[in-house]
Amino acid sequence: MPQITITHIETIIVDLPTIRPHHLSMAVMKKQSMVIIRLFCSDGIEGLGESTTIGGISYADEFPEGIKLAIDTYFTPLLIGQNPTQTNAIMKMLDKNISGNNFAKSGIETALLDAQGKRLGVPVSSLFGGAITNTLPVLWTLASGNTQKDIDEALELISEKRHNTFKLKIGRKDPETDIAHVAAIKAALGSGIKVTVDVNQAWSESVAKRAIKKLQDAGIDLIEQPLVKSDFDGLARLTEYFEIPIMADEAVATVQDAFKLAKVRAASVFALKISKSGGLTNIQKQAAIAQGAGISLYGGTMLEGTIGSLATAHLCATLPNLDWGTELFGPLLLSDDIVKKTIVYQNHALEIPEGPGLGIELDMNQIEKYKRN
Repeated sequence: MPQITITHIETIIVDLPTIRPHHLSMAVMKKQSMVIIRLFCSDGIEGLGESTTIGGISYADEFPEGIKLAIDTYFTPLLIGQNPTQTNAIMKMLDKNISGNNFAKSGIETALLDAQGKRLGVPVSSLFGGAITNTLPVLWTLASGNTQKDIDEALELISEKRHNTFKLKIGRKDPETDIAHVAAIKAALGSGIKVTVDVNQAWSESVAKRAIKKLQDAGIDLIEQPLVKSDFDGLARLTEYFEIPIMADEAVATVQDAFKLAKVRAASVFALKISKSGGLTNIQKQAAIAQGAGISLYGGTMLEGTIGSLATAHLCATLPNLDWGTELFGPLLLSDDIVKKTIVYQNHALEIPEGPGLGIELDMNQIEKYKRN
């Protein structure tokens, strides 16, 4: 029987509008640009992947146009003719020949795993030992920038039983203004609803100490990445000083980061993101380090669409210590989709679709509608 090979790879940038402006500490998003990867194999199997970042180039040093160029120019010549069933060998080869580019590598690994799941007739989660659950808790980010709009939006989603945990992006404004905004929302929603904040690296340690004390007194449940990602020692001091959990996000990009953070106890929670770590296999390794160190886990997002969100969901469904659920709400932030059957969100959770691979199929009419020319 001839060896299966990768025959060609197609990358497509699609621009999907958001349902409203989405305010982050470094940008305001009105659309999401995603690099969709189609990996074709000689056995007729097609694997789907997605490489998505936030706010163009404002969040990270990779961006959609660069990701597409890197895959087309440098990844594809290395991948053509390779055996797509050997995911670990391919990723090792890519790491040896291509420095960094973790967002691009994540999309390629997702496509390889989707193809292998389809080939074997099993979901991607089965390639990592099997799912513990077929649903995952999902929070919602309130990011309109207006306190009353955020309260109204949260109350509506609570009444629909779509979400019962909410996250607020802060750090763009004066800390006192942000604290007042967050505290008002927490007071309006009540003690039975969790509210977390993501500072996106915006504070110094001295500002963080004053602000976190007030947020803790206001009943906020979790503080995400208050300091610049390189300040491991500062994160460790905050983690030790406060009762409220401190979550590492940008700081825990790689497996090596996870080990160093765990060693100095610089976080109570790790946010797992396939893009920043370079793929599902790497966040499985980060999760193992966290479990060994008694650190809780959270399934993070780069506001990926359905493909990237489900890739993360399949891996997260295999983890025993996903204590803080996920924020895999990216598809809900978009006003349209590019797959034939969208993710079901209900009862505060997403449902992982049945079927081989990721369990989804591209809608090529939608791809044509939103692809960038």
